[in-house]
Amino acid sequence: MPELPEVETVTRGLTPVMEGRVVNHVVQRRANLRFPFPEGFVDRMAGRTINQLTRRAKYILGYLDDGQVLLIHLGMSGRMTIHNDPTVEVPEAGKHDHVDFVMADGAVVRFNDPRRFGVITLIAGDEVTSHKMLAGIGPEPLGNAFNADVLAAGIAKRASPIKTVLLDQKLVAGLGNIYVCEALFRSGIAPDRLAKDLKPGEIERLYREIRLVLEDAIAAGGSSLKDYRQSNGELGYFQHNFRVYGREGETCIADGCDSTIARIVQAGRSTFFCPTCQK
Repeated sequence: MPELPEVETVTRGLTPVMEGRVVNHVVQRRANLRFPFPEGFVDRMAGRTINQLTRRAKYILGYLDDGQVLLIHLGMSGRMTIHNDPTVEVPEAGKHDHVDFVMADGAVVRFNDPRRFGVITLIAGDEVTSHKMLAGIGPEPLGNAFNADVLAAGIAKRASPIKTVLLDQKLVAGLGNIYVCEALFRSGIAPDRLAKDLKPGEIERLYREIRLVLEDAIAAGGSSLKDYRQSNGELGYFQHNFRVYGREGETCIADGCDSTIARIVQAGRSTFFCPTCQK
């Protein structure tokens, strides 16, 4: 599933094409994705200006000029691609091309989702913090509301492994399996350590590495594992920088360490780590 850096990369790619632009019309090719499309979706989108396009956790939010908010989640395999070269004909829609946003200037933003776990819906502007998909989400890990003190307070009484605690979206928004594994490795913290047992210096280091790994991944355009692509159709490249994720059985890349990367399962998710570097 696309994680925060992938969604941020897609949002940034869509912004020049959609933000401040008018949606001429929408082509909807099926009645539902993970959930049914909202009633009258096509009519409600026609002629609307997208005043602002932003990201919240793993959701893309488009604030419309009539007070509605377009909410998009890529699910497990969703992609949004841009077709805005007037000299190149927009490709004929394929089997999994479920929605086209046709902009007034002729650009087409296409939503493709083979597994159909994505979400496209409309919510009221005053529901952005209370809607069932968005309520209770913690601070953005790259925002000013998240810092070492916030992280320390959030894990202080958590008698669960730090890996699973960091996946709690109420603690911090948008962190997923890949980047939690990578941040814990960079921090030298074993994934099965109880969250409440981390020392202040470890928490400070973990906070710093969470931010750094996300910033590095965004700069690389995210990670392409199976289905993810940037909005321009290009692959992300951060998967080439993985230090532990997906490297079970391979030698640790840390200087002076010849241990083998291990994998365990925590809360139904694979955790990759170095048993020597992470304590």
